[in-house]
Amino acid sequence: MDRWLGAALDYMPSWLDYQMQNAQLPGCLFAVVHRGKVVLDGAFGHANLSTGEELTPRHRFRIASHSKSFTSAGILKLREQGRLRLDDPVGTFVDGLNKKTAAATLAQVLSHSAGLVRDGADAGQFDERRPYPDADELRADLASGPIIEAGLRLKYSNHGYGLLGLVIGAITGEPYATWIEREVVKAAGLKETKPDMPLPRGTPFARGHSARQPLGRRVVIPSEYRENAIAPAGGFVSTAADTALFFNQLSPTAKRSILSPASRREMVRRLWRNPHSALESYYGLGTMSGAIGGWSWFGHSGGLLGYVSRTVTLPDQELTVSIMCNAADGWSGFWVDNAVNILRTFAANGPPSRRVAGWTGRWWSSWGAFDLVPMGNKVVIGVPGMGHPFLDTSEIEVTGRDAGRVALGNGYASHGEKVRRVRNAAGRIVELWVGGSRNVSHARAAAELERRYAPKKRKARR
Repeated sequence: MDRWLGAALDYMPSWLDYQMQNAQLPGCLFAVVHRGKVVLDGAFGHANLSTGEELTPRHRFRIASHSKSFTSAGILKLREQGRLRLDDPVGTFVDGLNKKTAAATLAQVLSHSAGLVRDGADAGQFDERRPYPDADELRADLASGPIIEAGLRLKYSNHGYGLLGLVIGAITGEPYATWIEREVVKAAGLKETKPDMPLPRGTPFARGHSARQPLGRRVVIPSEYRENAIAPAGGFVSTAADTALFFNQLSPTAKRSILSPASRREMVRRLWRNPHSALESYYGLGTMSGAIGGWSWFGHSGGLLGYVSRTVTLPDQELTVSIMCNAADGWSGFWVDNAVNILRTFAANGPPSRRVAGWTGRWWSSWGAFDLVPMGNKVVIGVPGMGHPFLDTSEIEVTGRDAGRVALGNGYASHGEKVRRVRNAAGRIVELWVGGSRNVSHARAAAELERRYAPKKRKARR
């Protein structure tokens, strides 16, 4: 593993922990995979707020639409076996469909360009107002035909991926869940992943939680329902580590995969740009893709009531990042983007030299916290409360054991001013001055705020 990557992985959990505390979310799983190996695997918070159960990396989350990438991999594996072609009409395998729906190709359904209804006439299953549809209900929802003509644009359809599950069942002669678990999940070496509920007895499972609004508090969502015929679109249950392992294997350059490099290239190729969106992103065959600061990525996101998750693979860097929150207002997508920005910053600056390696730590004032993060021959000031902690931040040049200067800062920072560390009699660093700003430990900053601003308790009269 590159030394810059090790330094980035050392910092990332600290930043994410601060973000978690600021957002006051129930729990968060995170994992990073590099060249097929898990190099970071962690958890913060709780699996269930009502019981206080602590979240661990082994707790399973509902990973929602990540399921589509597993289903797509299954279709492409069947193609490699010569059992289908991507330009085959879906009606070749599933009978009784509307004529126009039957004419849609497998590639169109995989890429969400078949024009199919998103979730049927009543999508109450996503609010737990009704069960997820079975195969007969799925067919009934598709009976009226496509909503728009096929091949016009990206039009997301969970029902379309449910239809692909029927295709897999028809070709293999097995239930979708049975075949996909053996031929995709277990074949990929995943040990913490299931295509749908229920989980084996005793498996740790993180409950979902509502957003803070409209109640002004969170409630626990049991989340143990089955997705039935929609499982190929959103039923999967997994951990961040297993999910990251799978998506890392989908890279065309991965050494281990259940698919050939040609199939993987086809899966992640940009086919349809997301229309009417300020952010540029694309959809391929069961994968989303885009770029962050010049680094190309592919992956998927997921959202079910009580859960939000996102996973991206950076093929050029051979890295995959997965972050999951068990709350409806989770920040997974935002955090993944900025985890990539953290990686980019460390990659650009390199690992810390011996001269600056000791200049670390989180320092506090009444304004909040900042981090000293050594990189290369300098010390970067990171702001953990920001999404991208190193955006437009200052850089310190170390000039002595406890001395330095702000060598680079924006126009509103302390550019050119002195930096000094203050030690106590035992030699422990207890203060950090940046220009005229005095910064101390978390405990001292909290005590100062309490002393100066907290309401004073009145002494009881005798």
